[in-house]
Amino acid sequence: MHGRFLGWARARGGTMFHVNHEQPGAEIHHTDPFAVPAGQRSPVRRLRGRLAAPVTLWTAPGPAGLTVSSTLVAEGEPDRLLGLVDAESELWAAVEDTGRFAVAPLGPRHRQLADRFAGLFPSPGGLFALDAWTETPYGPVPADAGGWAGCRLDAAREYGWGLLVEATIEAVDLPGESAPLLHYRGRYRELTD
Repeated sequence: MHGRFLGWARARGGTMFHVNHEQPGAEIHHTDPFAVPAGQRSPVRRLRGRLAAPVTLWTAPGPAGLTVSSTLVAEGEPDRLLGLVDAESELWAAVEDTGRFAVAPLGPRHRQLADRFAGLFPSPGGLFALDAWTETPYGPVPADAGGWAGCRLDAAREYGWGLLVEATIEAVDLPGESAPLLHYRGRYRELTD
């Protein structure tokens, strides 16, 4: 539980404050006391953190869903989509079962939804109990998303600690322009001009 809260606090740009109630004049730490010291952090993880990534929601019939920030679209004949997902997630089980899924880019108003589907924020009643959803043949998508793509699973293989998912884009619905939600250095960010 504590780890989930720390992840939630970090994703929101917050800091963890630790109060020692056993001593008078309790000390408050303005940094995460459980964070790995800078010199011991993985250089690859630090590099990945410095690459701004779009925050997307992948969903599948069932329904199941997962927040994914490693999504890449490749134009071609056919158009393709790649992403890294957790092989042990409910989303992957649903995608394997149905062979299809939806990908919706999230916007700044979707921070809490992104945290919920990442397992960092409580979801009383289930992941899909809150918000308004549009049903598609590929999975439910947030009704206020700036668009979505319907994908057919082509292949998947272990890749690093994740699962590299390859898919063909079969449908695209882009009802309007919307600002993206980005993930950068462990926090959500927005584009600024």
